[in-house]
Amino acid sequence: MKYNLKDKKVNLSSTIIASFATLLVGFFVGLLIAPNWDNITNTILPFISSSHKQTSSINWNSLDTLYNTLSTYYDGDIDKTAALDGAKAGLVDSLGDKYTTYMTAKEAEEFEKSLHGDVGNGVGIEMGERDGYIRVIRTLPDNPAGRAGILAGDIIYKINDEEVWQLTTDKIAAKARGEAGTEVKVTVVRDGKELDFNLTREKINNVSAYVTYDGDTAIITVLRFDEDTGQLVKDFTKEFEEKGVKKVILDLRNNGGGYTNAAKDLASLWIDGDTVLIQKSKNSSNKITKANRGEAVLKDMPTVVLVNNFSASSSEIVAGALKDYNKATIIGETTHGKGVVQTLIPLADGAQLKVTTASWYTPNDTSINKTGITPDIEIIRTYDDINMGRDPQLERARKELNDN
Repeated sequence: MKYNLKDKKVNLSSTIIASFATLLVGFFVGLLIAPNWDNITNTILPFISSSHKQTSSINWNSLDTLYNTLSTYYDGDIDKTAALDGAKAGLVDSLGDKYTTYMTAKEAEEFEKSLHGDVGNGVGIEMGERDGYIRVIRTLPDNPAGRAGILAGDIIYKINDEEVWQLTTDKIAAKARGEAGTEVKVTVVRDGKELDFNLTREKINNVSAYVTYDGDTAIITVLRFDEDTGQLVKDFTKEFEEKGVKKVILDLRNNGGGYTNAAKDLASLWIDGDTVLIQKSKNSSNKITKANRGEAVLKDMPTVVLVNNFSASSSEIVAGALKDYNKATIIGETTHGKGVVQTLIPLADGAQLKVTTASWYTPNDTSINKTGITPDIEIIRTYDDINMGRDPQLERARKELNDN
């Protein structure tokens, strides 16, 4: 069966066949349905006032005319709040920057929760964008989606019979969430065929990072960059001597980012006081972010960093800095290539604007935007590997540390 998905003009069947041969994803225990995490600064700007710099103005008469025409001729009720929110969102979308978004009060609340891992109730799907489609990265163990048979690589096509394939991950996530015990219908496309799954939502909780041990190797998995993620990982290192840890694997696969300061704090465990991030903006002077001093307890520890195409933003900040300073070997696949920074700006009535305010560069003044960070050792992990529980990237990391 062929799906003519609007302007994509792509046969999903052929797309999936190609993707199984070429797409690489990683493994981590994380979010219900992961939002498309962005690199968020900790700076929250004040409400915009009349004293704020005004660069230009727009004549909105045509918009008023359009609304009045709708009010006169539309055979139904018009929700003025929804209409205004739609107009605001359309204005922001017109920039063509997928990282700059307008969020209603409800969307802003959900976004704030997701930054701290509070994703509420859902079905246990991690997802990300690949080849223009939102695909399942992995289903969490012992959760509704995994138990029902949803697999890595599936395209999220519909939620409750509404087409959502063209939406962003955070908007799909919002549609999939709901009260625990309620049902949601998820339709995926696999091998060119639609498959329906009727799932019952459950409560999902998760931490931003955790550590496991494999002999004298500590495997630190960072799922997202929460405000306290750096401190959390630093606390892990306090038991390394007791555990006899001599090597570290830092797993940043599928980590789409989070707070910039958290990336700095994590990098500071390997880098002592040197530059970890350079930010450049046409609206302000350049900003150099340096690692914390006196916290580089892992600076001489043999380290491998695992990355994939879903490693983005703050994950790339850490990987890029460790690579530039030769503090780690990077293994996996080329990262996502998100070299821009967003700032959260509160608006009236609880709404928020997430706006791109700067571009960032690695310590060597290298931009990775749209190109990503190339691993030192490229290892492919396919969707089939994930569904079968195989992890050749992790195995290669173990070998790299053991051989050296």
